[in-house]
Amino acid sequence: MALTHRSPNLLKPLSAAALSLAQPLRRPFSSSDTATITVETSVPFTGHKCDPPSRAVETTPRELMAFFRTMAKMRRMEIAADSLYKAKLIRGFCHLYDGQEAVAVGMEAAITKKDCIITAYRDHCLFLGRGGTLVEAFAELMGRQAGCSKGKGGSMHFYKKDSGFYGGHGIVGAQVPLGCGLAFAQKYSKEEHVTFALYGDGAANQGQLFEALNMAALWDLPAILVCENNHYGMGTAEWRATKSPAYYKRGDYVPGLKVDGMDALAVKQACKFAKEHALKNGPIILEMDTYRYHGHSMSDPGSTYRTRDEITGVRQERDPIERIRKLVLSHELATEKELKDIEKEIRKEVDEAIAKAKESPMPDPSELFTNVYVKGYGVEVEYVSSLICSLCQLPLKLTEQEAERKENLRLEQIGKKSELYSLEADSGKFSNSPPQEIGRRVLNINADL
Repeated sequence: MALTHRSPNLLKPLSAAALSLAQPLRRPFSSSDTATITVETSVPFTGHKCDPPSRAVETTPRELMAFFRTMAKMRRMEIAADSLYKAKLIRGFCHLYDGQEAVAVGMEAAITKKDCIITAYRDHCLFLGRGGTLVEAFAELMGRQAGCSKGKGGSMHFYKKDSGFYGGHGIVGAQVPLGCGLAFAQKYSKEEHVTFALYGDGAANQGQLFEALNMAALWDLPAILVCENNHYGMGTAEWRATKSPAYYKRGDYVPGLKVDGMDALAVKQACKFAKEHALKNGPIILEMDTYRYHGHSMSDPGSTYRTRDEITGVRQERDPIERIRKLVLSHELATEKELKDIEKEIRKEVDEAIAKAKESPMPDPSELFTNVYVKGYGVEVEYVSSLICSLCQLPLKLTEQEAERKENLRLEQIGKKSELYSLEADSGKFSNSPPQEIGRRVLNINADL
């Protein structure tokens, strides 16, 4: 099913403040300019059980230039990731976000780092938006120690807790209940913050999403469920998988809002509206009408279930970066050459980040078994890890304390299985002897024999 393309008339200036910027600016432009510009969103918002926000969005030259730079950096990062994957420097799963950058940038502009974001496996650009670096991103993609998850998460498991980013998740839809849990914690702690739980149209039919939404509505949690509707699941168009593709209405009793997810300013306005609503009234659903240029993952060419003409049409009429570029040029905030220079700087920045990420070493093999349990627990994991390491001839680094705990566990198991321990349990004769001591005695007896 072909998508409906938007009008080429993308962002129409409304106010006199905007028109006043038509006079020539000093070169180079100053991104610190905070003069107010008011623009109209590309299409109206559509509400479900709520009055939609105004289409008039206030912005500034600084914000518009930041939007352009950040989205261009996200786009370049994803294009580079595509090349690294084809060069086999990135292995495993890899899902790219190019085309959907306006969602990440617009959402970030409406909230703070105290607000939480949790998403699925298409997570690279959201991590960058939360303050992550290119080096951390590329190092993680290539499984290096300098990665945001120490090289152990890969493409699907970016993470930055100190900025409220609780990661990418590989299980379809499973991040939504976790997001509602984050919102529960915020309400329990009486914080004035919200959680954005992102999922795709393919995950919108998952049962756990509706279970979590029911609990969020029941307890009035500050949870904002964001459906990034890029119109295709893993090779399946939405109309083939979904009886009711109006995802913003899926909450039934929960309000919803449909947003042009290719318009960064519309996303900003919607997320600001949603945050205010969630803090006062509980959950709300945002459906971001967006589009991915790549296939679902790197194993999907992305052209077998849609036409190349459709992809080209979206690029020409709805591309989020080109929309901001046109707005910047129309208000003479920068020249075409200055924007091209920014893109060149970003290419250089990305190339340098890749080179630096490649210098980072791979994680030590023993790291395979760390960060599984809280320290001091999970002794069974230590046993399994030592067994696997011995089979694979991998080094297992144990601290003196861990080695002592492991030996005590072995003695305890020997003690509990011994006849001496059974005698103790029956007669109470050795009731003050712990299993570890009995195990040690059993070993000593065997040694004497």
